[in-house]
Amino acid sequence: MADGAAVRRQPFHRILRDGTQQAIDRAVADETPIAIEYNGLGYAVLMASAADLEDLAFGFSRAERLIDEARQIVDVEAHAVERGNILRITLSPERVDLVAERVRHRVSESSCGLCGIENLEQALRPLPMTDPGEAPADAAIFAALDALSSCQPMNGATGAVHAAALCGRDGAIRLVREDVGRHNAFDKLNGAMLRGGLDWAGGFALLSSRCSFELVEKAALAGCPTLVTVSAPTGLAVDRAREAGLRLIVLARPDAMLVAG
Repeated sequence: MADGAAVRRQPFHRILRDGTQQAIDRAVADETPIAIEYNGLGYAVLMASAADLEDLAFGFSRAERLIDEARQIVDVEAHAVERGNILRITLSPERVDLVAERVRHRVSESSCGLCGIENLEQALRPLPMTDPGEAPADAAIFAALDALSSCQPMNGATGAVHAAALCGRDGAIRLVREDVGRHNAFDKLNGAMLRGGLDWAGGFALLSSRCSFELVEKAALAGCPTLVTVSAPTGLAVDRAREAGLRLIVLARPDAMLVAG
């Protein structure tokens, strides 16, 4: 598995209000096309960070409802090419028909899962019901928020990368994945958990982004009981979370958070 560089140095000219200029260089997050193929069929092109691509393969496949279990992916190969990366995924024979039914060529800024779907009913397919269980303590969520920035090396270097974290019931951050796209970061986290046989164990997901309905759907499909995001939700995100029985906590900041009713 060859992941490309996700961070690079870039020269800039810094211009101050008084007209003073200076040459500087700083880290920037690379954003690269990732072409996804299933069993030789082109499926999607994502704009993503070229890191943890095997996790992306598993998480994206689950979010697209092409797999339910890790064993249903036989192989993943990432190939760096001149203009990006090709992620070649081989599904087990019983899952191939699902790809044939849903293959579409699409280019999107993130793995939103909607581009090219003409039937609106397909865009809002039924979600599995989640078991929210006992709510994590407020103190645990605030503890995770305090710790998140220290677990984001790519964002620390660039200031331009989202994170998705698996947090324990006590708020300890167990696993983090980063990407320029919030959808991709969550897919990578879910994929890493699927590959590693990890479950939520009464914990929660913490995302450094706004809460769109696609993130709610990814959480429900991954069996996540509680989704916490640092920014605001859309109305559809709140509706979909309610439909799936998913506990949704938004605008989670160091001093306050909102629990969706």
